[in-house]
This record gives sequence, structure tokens and C-alpha cells, in this order.
Amino acid sequence: MNRSKTARVKVDARPLSIVVLSRSARIFAFVAIALLFWAIVSWPTPKGLTPTGQKALAIFVVSLILWVSQLLPLAITSLFAIVALPMMGVMDKAKAYSLFGNEAVFFIMGAFILAAAMVKSGLSSRVALFFLKRFGGGAKQLILGLLLVPAFMAFWMPEHAVAAMLFPITLEIIHSLELRPGQSAFAKSVFLAAAYGAIVGGVATFLGGARNPLAIAILRQTTGQSIGFLEWMVAVVPTVLILLAIAYFLILYFFKSEITDISRASAVLEARIKELGKPKLEERLIGLIMLIAIVCWITIGKTVGLANIAITAVVLMFVFKLVTWKDIEDYVNWGVILMYGGAIALGYGVASTNVAAWVAKSTVLSWSLTPLMLMTIIVALSIFLTEGISNVAVVAILLPLGISAAGSFGIDPKVMTLAVAVPSGLAYMLPMGTPANAIAFSSGFIKVKDMVKIGFILNVSSIIVFIVIAKVYWPLLGLKF
Repeated sequence: MNRSKTARVKVDARPLSIVVLSRSARIFAFVAIALLFWAIVSWPTPKGLTPTGQKALAIFVVSLILWVSQLLPLAITSLFAIVALPMMGVMDKAKAYSLFGNEAVFFIMGAFILAAAMVKSGLSSRVALFFLKRFGGGAKQLILGLLLVPAFMAFWMPEHAVAAMLFPITLEIIHSLELRPGQSAFAKSVFLAAAYGAIVGGVATFLGGARNPLAIAILRQTTGQSIGFLEWMVAVVPTVLILLAIAYFLILYFFKSEITDISRASAVLEARIKELGKPKLEERLIGLIMLIAIVCWITIGKTVGLANIAITAVVLMFVFKLVTWKDIEDYVNWGVILMYGGAIALGYGVASTNVAAWVAKSTVLSWSLTPLMLMTIIVALSIFLTEGISNVAVVAILLPLGISAAGSFGIDPKVMTLAVAVPSGLAYMLPMGTPANAIAFSSGFIKVKDMVKIGFILNVSSIIVFIVIAKVYWPLLGLKF
């Protein structure tokens, strides 16, 4: 007699009303958001706001809620904004959709494709291993290398790509030393150094994080001003170098290494380099094209256009058959491209209808603030908000408001753009704050309390360093507040 295996059935013993409510919570949330949208549009128009601005405010509030709650994917929320703006009469539909073709969107797309080519060819891994090998003298030197190498690479590649590329290497280093999760302080140092290096380095240029070009696009759409590639680097790199030094000493202080001999880790790096062999022609050509693109961004980026340079470099990659479209499809997150297009349109919508100015006057401008206090509040909000929500959402929400407030305080809009964009890329505390943190946490060697402990101090340190640099160094560059 054959006995059939009895499937285990899990019975939900909760009352039916509770089950229905729990499964309907999402629907209730959308209904509540729709009612809120209707309420804002239907309220008597507040003083200082036009009926069109009131509609733009409703779209902004709903987008804010959806971005923070992530009830919808970020890209879908951005698409909602693009559609809602012309449907509600906030702007002409041709204008709304044309903003999706903003130069920043194509620069971001080009940068992602170039990074995909570097990863696919193995060039990025070769560069990382080449430099990491130079830091094999001891445990502290290796930690320094794992901090500086991803930081430098994140100058030229998206930080999440750098973190993902380095993760297998760091994992091999840990396994070669036979370290155990939860027991090794050195292992925590390794993964946190790689993550924090990528995070800090990612704010130095437009290539490390797409939020930077997004901020420039919003600045240009709302004020007509812009910040060049080299101008951004000169302003931000000193902050990056100071934060890397602080991160290094904090990692060493909180996680005192139990490892003295790292010869096996050095052997792993040597083995990985040998596996790669000599650089192939494909790698050399990709490296040459990337180098030429970087030089062009720095020297003629303002006149020729960052996006034009990026797309030209991408075309050359395909001309020489260095990548295939399949390689690009597998790597580029097209949802991110959609997300930036919507964020730019929304930023322009709330600025052109004076919603940003009205909100700023109703909040920060109603307080007795000095320019220094306003800057500190904006920087702190940017850095702590990005621990819980997308840094793109932080830029889309805060920058239009910040630029409007900047005008009332006599602050250069460029300064306010940097004050939102740079701190919004510095999330150290939580795994969900940035992909680099999530990748480090996924190793199993780090606990949330480890990240919070050191991350909070880094957050506060970043605020202080940023404000000091902005107050002391930026006036020398003509950036004053």
C-alpha cells in the first residue's frame, strides 16, 4: 500500500475581519492617498498660492508619500508625476514629456552603459586588484586599501557597481583567513571599509551616483545655472578625503582587528590577478575610451555637454564591438532612468508654479534662521532622510524647496544644490540606506547594530565636515552663503 505524503497546511487562525483587513491594507492606503489628493485640490486656495500651484502641491505631496512608503516602485511614482502634471493642467504635456529627455537622463544612461562595459570586460576588477595588492602589508593597510580603492573607483563608476564588483573579492579574503560571522572584528572592518569607501567616493563626481546629475538638472531647470564636472570635483573632493580619513580611524577604533598575518589574503589577491591574465585588447580599448571621456568631461564638458560626451563614448563602444546590447540589458536598471525623468519634471513643476517657494515660506522661512542654520538643517535632513528613502527622492523633494529658500537668504543656488545632493549620498547607518550597505550586510558578518553604531557618528561627522568646508573653503571658489 502506497502512502501519499500529507502536505502540511498552515491555517490562519486569526479572525476573518483581521485577515481581510491585513490583506486590504494596500488598497486602503491607496484610497487614503487618493482622498488626500482630492482634499488638497478641493481646499480653498491658500494665500500666496495659485489654483495651478495648488494642483502641483497635491501631486508633490502624493509623490512624496509614494516615494517614502514605496507602495509603488520609485520609477512608477515618477511616471505618475509625469502624467499627472499635464492632466491636472500644471504644465503643457509637451513640456512635461520633454523634461524626460533632459540631458541629465541621457548622461546617466551613458554612464551606466560605460560602467557595464568596464564590469563585463573585467577591466574594473583588474584595476581594483591592481591597487588592492599595493595594500597587503598588514591588516590596517588592507583596511585602508579596501576603503581607498572603492572610493577612487566610485569617482568613475556608480557606487553600487563598485560595491557589487568588490564583494566577491572581499568574501574570498575573509574565507581565506577562515573568519566566522559574528566573531571577527576584522571581517566587519573589511566589509564596512569596502561599503563606506564606495559611498563616500560616490559623491565626488557625477559618475558615482546619478543623484548628482539629477540635482544639476533641477538646478538648471529652475535657475538656469549649472555646475561643471570639474567645478563639482574641486568643491567636493576635499570633503571626500576628510570623510575617508574619519571613516578609517572610526573603523579601526570600533573594530579592533584580531588578525595580524594577512599573507593568505595577499595570496588570494595574487591568484585573482593571475586568473585575469594579461590585459586583453578589449579591456585596453574600453579603458582608453573611458579615459578620453573623463578628460573630455573635465575639460570641455560645459561647452560640448556631458551627455553628448557620454553617448559618443557609448557609440564608440559599439562601433568597436566591445559590448553587445545583451550585456547592457543585463546590467542597466532602466527603471532608474524612468525615475530620474519623473523627478526632474516634478521638480520643475513645483518650482515654476511657486509651490516650492510657498512651502519654503510656510516652513523654514517662517523661522528666525541665519544662512548657516538653514544650511545645517538642509544638510542634516538630506543625510538622515537618505537612510530611509531613496537618495533620488531626497533630491527631488528637498532641492526645489532648498533653492527657493536659498534665494530669500542670499545663498548661491549652486551651494544649496551641493548641500542637498552630496549629503543625500552619504548613508552609513542602515542596510536599506544604499546598495553598498545592503551588499555589505548580506555577507552575514555584520549586524545592524554594528552599522548603526559607527554610522551615526559618521553621519554627524559628515554634517560637521560639510558645513566647515562650505564655510571655509568654498568662498575661495566663489561659492558663498
